[in-house]
Amino acid sequence: MLVKDRMISDPVTVTVNTTVAEALEIIHHNLFRHLPVLDAEGNLVGVVTEKNLVYASQKGVQKEGQKEGQKEVGCEDSPADRSVGSLIEGTLVTVGPDLPIEEAARRMIDHRVDCLPVMKEGQFIGLINDTDIFCVLVEGLGGGHPSLRLTLVVPEAVGSLLKVVGCIVDLGGNIHSLGTFWGKGPEDRIIAFRLEGVDRQAAIRSLEEAEIEIVDVWEP
Repeated sequence: MLVKDRMISDPVTVTVNTTVAEALEIIHHNLFRHLPVLDAEGNLVGVVTEKNLVYASQKGVQKEGQKEGQKEVGCEDSPADRSVGSLIEGTLVTVGPDLPIEEAARRMIDHRVDCLPVMKEGQFIGLINDTDIFCVLVEGLGGGHPSLRLTLVVPEAVGSLLKVVGCIVDLGGNIHSLGTFWGKGPEDRIIAFRLEGVDRQAAIRSLEEAEIEIVDVWEP
């Protein structure tokens, strides 16, 4: 799964001269949280969020050296009349369309952002946000699917996963999805399986006989 498979293509954008009030209206009308901001040449300069815009519309943006409550010389009478370009600050973090989705998620965590502009050959082509990542997580782990969920400890050793799969196959079951996570130590992995066509008690009995550690068993 790559960024281009789940990104928002051709998202709604605004320019640096769009007012805060106009940008808020666009966000509320379309029910989204992020607006990419373009300069006069159509180049991406940043992304503003609903939170940024709401704060700016109520408080304005305090400049360095300006005391709280002090009106900035030349500032618009209403904070909502400020341009969104005045809200852009910091380094713009981006990703490419061919980056694996989990690496995009890692970049969001590292930079503490909840969306990433997608760039290709210097051109802005899309946006991917935390909701897109959550959807991939839910899909990958089988969230919402009516299946038996088994969470097992699988040692980091050749043949360990095959042993688990063998038990499932012997029971006539199908693996709908699985997700791997770090265990208590580097030598172990926690793997959550979503299984179809397997009886709960039969699965538990088979895994225990194979000396496979069961962490959790759940079904809707």
